[in-house]
Amino acid sequence: MRVRIEANWKVTVLEGDVEIGKVYYLEDASCGTTAQNKAFHALVAEYYKSGCGSYEAKSYDYFRDSIKRSLGEGFECILWSKTPIYRANSFKDVPEHIRKRKNFVDYMIGKLKSWTDYSKKQRRETMDKLISEMHQTGVQTKKFHEILDGMGDLWH
Repeated sequence: MRVRIEANWKVTVLEGDVEIGKVYYLEDASCGTTAQNKAFHALVAEYYKSGCGSYEAKSYDYFRDSIKRSLGEGFECILWSKTPIYRANSFKDVPEHIRKRKNFVDYMIGKLKSWTDYSKKQRRETMDKLISEMHQTGVQTKKFHEILDGMGDLWH
């Protein structure tokens, strides 16, 4: 269901049915939604269980982080050191001569951007990439299709 609250507390129902007297929890539709959160984690869990992914995952958490790193927004910041310690907001902000060093990753740590900090658009783009990759790698489970069927309202 989608509603808009207008001046003088007028509620306009944009989609779905509203029952008079029933209590609803509202969330701001301009940022990531609870439904997007549930869908993303359900997709990642199904991808992990399918075994079709090419990520070297030691656990579900590691697999999810690999998805966020390669398909999502990646790192919130990157730290690297050979003394002193440097900080960059993204990998592209690390000076090119540093990035090209053969063993640069041995001196680097990154903090992944939290899913809760993704905008609605970033969540949608990440899930689009995830779904596309899942199709390309051959995920064809019943649960995968159930998740996709339930995602119809997430793109508004």
